Amino acid sequence: MQEQNKKDKKGVLGRYGLIVTILMLFAVMIVFSATKIVFTSEGKKWREVGKKETVIRDRIILPKRGNIYTYDGKLLATTEPLYSIYMDFWADGMEKDTLMKYVGDLSAALARKFPDRSAAQYRNVIMNGWNMREKEERQIHENRAKGSDKKVPIRSRYVKILRRDISYVDLKEIRTYPFWNQRSNRSGLIAEERNARKKPFGNLANRTVGSVYKDLEKGGASGLELKYDSLLSGVPGVKFRQKIQGKWMDVVEKPAEEGLDIVTTIDTDIQDIAERSLRDKLVETEAESGTAIIMEVQSGEIKGIVNLDRMSNGDYAEGNPNAFSYMNEPGSTFKTVTAMVALDDGVVTPADSFYVGSGLFQYNKRWVRDHYWRRGQDRGYLTVAEGMAVSSNIVMSKIVLKGYESNPARYVEGIDRIGLRKQLKWDVPLNGIEGTSSIRFPDDKANYWSKTTLPWMSFGYETKIPPIYMLMFYNGIANGGNMIKPFIAKQFVKNGKVIKEMEAEVVNPKMCKESTLQQIHDMLVGVIEEGTAKVVASDYFTVAGKTGTAQIASGGGYEGGYYVSFCGYFPADKPMYTIFVGLRKPKGVPSGGGMAGMVFKNIAEKTFVRKVQLTVNDCKIDSTLQKKPAIKHGNWGLNKVVLASLNLPAGELDETANWVKMTRDSLAYRPKAMALHNSMIPDVRGMGARDAVYLLEKMGLRINLTGAGKVVSQSFPPGQKLVKGTTITITLQ
Repeated sequence: MQEQNKKDKKGVLGRYGLIVTILMLFAVMIVFSATKIVFTSEGKKWREVGKKETVIRDRIILPKRGNIYTYDGKLLATTEPLYSIYMDFWADGMEKDTLMKYVGDLSAALARKFPDRSAAQYRNVIMNGWNMREKEERQIHENRAKGSDKKVPIRSRYVKILRRDISYVDLKEIRTYPFWNQRSNRSGLIAEERNARKKPFGNLANRTVGSVYKDLEKGGASGLELKYDSLLSGVPGVKFRQKIQGKWMDVVEKPAEEGLDIVTTIDTDIQDIAERSLRDKLVETEAESGTAIIMEVQSGEIKGIVNLDRMSNGDYAEGNPNAFSYMNEPGSTFKTVTAMVALDDGVVTPADSFYVGSGLFQYNKRWVRDHYWRRGQDRGYLTVAEGMAVSSNIVMSKIVLKGYESNPARYVEGIDRIGLRKQLKWDVPLNGIEGTSSIRFPDDKANYWSKTTLPWMSFGYETKIPPIYMLMFYNGIANGGNMIKPFIAKQFVKNGKVIKEMEAEVVNPKMCKESTLQQIHDMLVGVIEEGTAKVVASDYFTVAGKTGTAQIASGGGYEGGYYVSFCGYFPADKPMYTIFVGLRKPKGVPSGGGMAGMVFKNIAEKTFVRKVQLTVNDCKIDSTLQKKPAIKHGNWGLNKVVLASLNLPAGELDETANWVKMTRDSLAYRPKAMALHNSMIPDVRGMGARDAVYLLEKMGLRINLTGAGKVVSQSFPPGQKLVKGTTITITLQ
């Protein structure tokens, strides 16, 4: 028995010894293989293969592009993430049986959500991706069996499933769809994030804000987006994708730096007023295009800038940067320049008179005509002030001939003295001579100075000045002779901290003598009170300004229609705003006062009502103008603040409510509580964008907002059952 136990023990030890020997051999083989891999070229080869299979290097992280804001923090342009949807058919956990089981339901769900493809088409896209993976896999095995190192292109790792990029909300939804509701290493779902540009206020100030390329990496394409692209775009980062436990993960090597935000001078209220006023007149006159600019007198800040062109369908939309690129002869708005030069040089006084007769004056065989010349009426003599008021070309011609006929260079030197020939850079990128004044000089070899150039220059011909220069000139008069450059970009901000603050550039601190400035001011008031712009006179305030009607040069003559304009400031006694309005090729009898001047008046009065505190007496309703400002529906607490700040009478709310509809009668504004239910769509018509968006988002809805002003329609009617997460479209006008 004892001997048998010894034999058994010896046998067990032998077997253990054999096992240990085999394990030792395996260990030696592993160490040998590892050593070979580490220290030989074969190891280098396999490391490269491993990296290719598990690491994708040097992927760019696009930085978040900076936002563009109005002066009071409203978003004009912002960046939101969008996602490109791919499938990785080499995902470690993807199984063909599972894919085949759910591909039909997945395709049907995608077709319902994104109907640009049918369910059958989505199924084909997905199955083609899987078939591509199988083909690649077979090719890899065949190459290995042949001992070939030939690489097989792997195209099934990123197969695009959706044609368009989607929002984060849509991404969350598709992750609940059949098959895609698994972990990404099983579903193969890849969401590539990219940045996209969005304009919450739609086309408001669209041409000035500008645009970006569809591929955001290319940056800005026009407007502020292009001018300040290097600041808005930020600095790209670097990342690599690495497969960890079968799941692709992004590893950031260098984080991206966000672009700077830009705070502009734009006021959305004034911008909206200017756009509506100009558009209405363009539609009425069927004009080719138009521009309107309004700036604060003392600061130089442009509060509203509109550039509208008639499209092929007859509608008007933001197109060219007309405020800067209209290189037209300005016409009679330039007469103010002539008067300022002549008065400052002592050539004339406002009381000096010139014979105009029936409105015809011949100089060097060329006729100068006043607008009334066809009537045959003999007006005799007109003073300089009267000539300005009625916009007499003959008076202006005789002024410059009296003072500068023998030395025309002195006249242009006077224009230089004002500062109108200075070449300036603007906040909007331009081409060629756009945005610059083109004023002739007698010794200019490029532009022939003819025997009639001098008198024709005096009333706004044979020279080209864009609207922005005329605005700057008239604003200088309003600003006590201090001519400053209008600007739009006010602040550059990073992480809420102001990096750079912009102020108006002083072009000329003293355009002319104090006495000249007062004389010019009085003449411009006279244009409104007794001249060509009587229709521009306002019940709110006094206005100073000048009309302009210029024929457009075409084919060596003047058969291209008319350019009508008005430039002025208000209130004339204490100027706050300067406005330029221009209309190109309006139909009907051209009139700087009746066309452009009426746009000026509309913008000025509505701006004054909104921006200036009124007394209760100012808010009476008369037959010509409803002076009580409209108060939008919305938050009662905020509305009470507005009414109190304007000293407007308000009725009491009968019940406790945060949200109200506003009406008014002859005595006061009347709030009425809105009926709100958590299960029903609210009525946001008549509200401003801020209140409407806040209320709808608070109730769990997503908002698609178009237009500006107040809400005029909503895609789901009030009272309909509310489904949280639903997108509702609200339209503002």
